Amino acid sequence: MGIMKSLLVVKNKVRLWQHIFLSVAITLLLTVKCDGQSKDSTSGFKISGYTDVYYARYSDSVGQGNYQKFPVISPRNNEIGLNIIQLTGQYTSEKIRAIVTLHYGDIPASAWSPQFNMIQEANAGIKLGKKVWLDAGFFKTHIGTEALLPKDNIASSLSIITTYEPWFQSGVKLTYLPNDKFLFCLHVLNGYNVFVDNNSRKSVGVSFLYTMNDKFNFGYYNLIGNELPDSVKGPHVRFLNNFVFNYQLTPKLKAQAGFDYIGQQNSGFIDKTKYASVYSAIVALKYQVVTKFGFYGRFEWFDDKEGFLSGQTNRYDPCGVTLGLEFKPTDNSYIRLEGRELIMNESEKIFRTDGQYTNIRYEGMINIGVWF
Repeated sequence: MGIMKSLLVVKNKVRLWQHIFLSVAITLLLTVKCDGQSKDSTSGFKISGYTDVYYARYSDSVGQGNYQKFPVISPRNNEIGLNIIQLTGQYTSEKIRAIVTLHYGDIPASAWSPQFNMIQEANAGIKLGKKVWLDAGFFKTHIGTEALLPKDNIASSLSIITTYEPWFQSGVKLTYLPNDKFLFCLHVLNGYNVFVDNNSRKSVGVSFLYTMNDKFNFGYYNLIGNELPDSVKGPHVRFLNNFVFNYQLTPKLKAQAGFDYIGQQNSGFIDKTKYASVYSAIVALKYQVVTKFGFYGRFEWFDDKEGFLSGQTNRYDPCGVTLGLEFKPTDNSYIRLEGRELIMNESEKIFRTDGQYTNIRYEGMINIGVWF
């Protein structure tokens, strides 16, 4: 009983110090927000936030409260859930900058790093030259046609390739902006989708973005590294390539296309010395009927025949079609109704519907999002 009493006292003290720390942190943030521009007109601190809630139904039966296969956005069946709630503090001045984002919900619970799970990003940077910045810390990934958050994408759900690409990364980023049209970044990272490195090697990547005009831009992003533990013998270098196109076809019609190629040494399904490859494609369209109402569609295809990225068996090549409606009550909010049909290869019956295994899953979700 004495030990339990002592533990209870310690637990209460920890909670007390947590409340004290949180109160002090909020006070400091508000102080900086009020005073951040008093000494330097180019400096400023701002706080922003975002939340997305959902209701989803899946034909796949995995049990109430469990995460669906490919869990990221709206991952629980027949539940009203919280995808994410996040708060960002950002400071910017002429020569230094920093950003911290904390998040909570089903997205970080189902898809984020187990270490530092509540941190979405936390990094700081210094200006080395007129057009050069150096940033270090925890970042959201530089890879991917689709971003992490539903508000930043055409659709709420995410394509298969996005669920297998890195979400987060830690390391150093060197950014060069020669003009308004070009952006170059060099990344030196701990690894593929990790905050804490799992081996003694580092990965490197580049980002390149060309903005032709306000209607068209093109991006190329890559990542190269040996991602397996040191105990695994032999070279297993992974080379990820991501090509992204965004085109405003008309004032009301927007198009997005993404193509990926990922290869890895000594990773064949049958022949372990074979060079394994993954291919994928995403094509999405959004038509804004009026200012507050639009509809969208997306086609996706993913081919991982060797199973090295998905960890699945041979002939893993799903495709899917997504259709959705979006209502925007304000510029910083949305209500989306979305459905998707996801079809696996005939031999990959990984879903279970009405007690029978099948290669097809039907999805439906309603998402409500607000940000400031």
